[in-house]
Amino acid sequence: MNAIQETNFQFPGQTGFYRGKVRDVYSFAEKLVMIASDRISAFDVVLPRAIPFKGQVLNQTAAHFLQATSDIVPNWLLGVPDPNVSVGLRCEPYAVEMVVRGYLAGHAWRTYRDGHRILCGVSLPEGLRENDRLPTPIITPSTKAHEGHDEDISRDEILRRGIVPENEYVQLERYALALFERGTSMAAEQGLILVDTKYEFGNLNGKVYLIDEVHTPDSSRYFYADTYDTNQKAGQPQKQLSKEFVREWLIANNFQGKTGQTVPAMSDEWVGQISKRYIELFETVTGQSFQPADSTNPLERLEANILHTLNQ
Repeated sequence: MNAIQETNFQFPGQTGFYRGKVRDVYSFAEKLVMIASDRISAFDVVLPRAIPFKGQVLNQTAAHFLQATSDIVPNWLLGVPDPNVSVGLRCEPYAVEMVVRGYLAGHAWRTYRDGHRILCGVSLPEGLRENDRLPTPIITPSTKAHEGHDEDISRDEILRRGIVPENEYVQLERYALALFERGTSMAAEQGLILVDTKYEFGNLNGKVYLIDEVHTPDSSRYFYADTYDTNQKAGQPQKQLSKEFVREWLIANNFQGKTGQTVPAMSDEWVGQISKRYIELFETVTGQSFQPADSTNPLERLEANILHTLNQ
C-alpha cells in the first residue's frame, strides 16, 4: 500500500497551489481541485507518517455528506473524479471555522476541566462531566490559521474586528446549526451520536457556499449510541469514532504540539491500526462498504484522473 504523502503536479491552466495540513489544493480560474492526501495532523501538527487510505476515507465521506445536505445550503462540490479528489467551485473562504458542539468533549472538556465556564463567549453551566450532553448545541468559532494553531474566538470579537459582516455571520450560524441537526439525524440512523464538528463556508458572487469537508473523521467526533448512557452513568470513557484516539496516543506520549515537544515515532503496526479505524469510521458513518482504491501507483492515478476531468 503506497500512501499519498504529497503531490506536486503542474496542470494546464493552473493558477495557484496551496498545501494544507492534509489537502493539496490546485487553483484554476473558476475551480479548485482538492486532493485529500494520506497525511494526518493532530494539535495542528502534521505527523511524520501518512496513513494508507485515510485520504480516500476523508474525500468520500465528505462527498457523501455534501450531497446529503445540498438542500440545506449550496456547496462547492462539482464532482469526484478520483477516490482522493474533489473538484468544485472556487469560493472566497471566510476566515473562521464554525465549530458546533452538542456535547462537552475534547477541547471543550479540557477547557471546562481547567476551570473555565466561558468558551468562545458562550457560557457553560456548572456541574457538567466529560461527554455530558449540552442543554442545546452551541457554536464555538475558531479563526482559520494557514499556519500554526487555529484560535478560539467569540461571536462578538468576530463582529468587532469585521472578520465577517454581521448579516453574513448570522447566515453562517443558521446554516451551521441546520447542518448539525441533519448530521445528528444521519448519525442516529447509523447508531451514532454526532458529538461535535466544524463547518467552513465561502462566498462566491455574494452567495454563501459550504466548502471543504463535512462530517468526516478529521472534522467531527462521534460516539456509539448504544453504549452512551451506560458509560456516562458509570463515569466510563465513551467509545468514540473519531481521530481523538490519535490525540490521546500523542498526549500519552507527551506531545500536544507545544514548543520543544517531539512527535513520537509511529510504528508500522500503529499506522495500520489508524488506517483500519478510518475505514471503520467510513463504513459506520455512511453505511457503505469501503472499496480501497488501486494503490499501485497512486500519483499516476491521481494525475490521469484529474487531467481527464480538466479536459472535459
